[in-house]
Amino acid sequence: MSDRAGTATVTDERLQRDLLAQAPDAAETLVHQYGARIYRLARRITGNPEDAEEVSQDVLWTIVRKIGTFKGESALGSWIYRITANAAYEKLRGRRGKEDVSWETLLPGFDADGHLVDPGRDWTQSVEDPVLQAEARRRLREAVDSLPADYRTAFVLHDMEGLPNPEIAELLGISLPAVKSRVHRSRLFLRQRLAEYVGRD
Repeated sequence: MSDRAGTATVTDERLQRDLLAQAPDAAETLVHQYGARIYRLARRITGNPEDAEEVSQDVLWTIVRKIGTFKGESALGSWIYRITANAAYEKLRGRRGKEDVSWETLLPGFDADGHLVDPGRDWTQSVEDPVLQAEARRRLREAVDSLPADYRTAFVLHDMEGLPNPEIAELLGISLPAVKSRVHRSRLFLRQRLAEYVGRD
């Protein structure tokens, strides 16, 4: 085990002060304390390890350069999380380009009252075989990867990262109803994709 100061856990307040003062080990401490979390979120949003690595490097550099703009109105970790989510979201949008346009046609249909035309069946209890469970997880990852950037980001932040809707709305700069709609429709899409897989003979 190393005894370097850069690998010791320090408070966010101390880390912020060290970054502002450009202390020699500040960047290393930042990587030690937040690097893994930054990469994990970037990986979940982009769905690509190379993109996640690039996003992580960009985010860490941005934090070092822009630490002076952090006003302390929220926790340092929340500020870093916001930078990461936005950077990963922009990377995903840039990579996908115009792919998102046709995705709407894959969503389940709704009637005039807003109810599902075909709500489908509950397939979750039918996947008991460990091999089928592993395949279902793989199919779920593929389905999440196929979500448009806007929907995928909202879904990841809400269902995988556990952020509340108001925080997601603030983070992405969209309305609360838009967050709820994106999360809801993403779940419907994923449910339909997995139902199609499980329902095949």
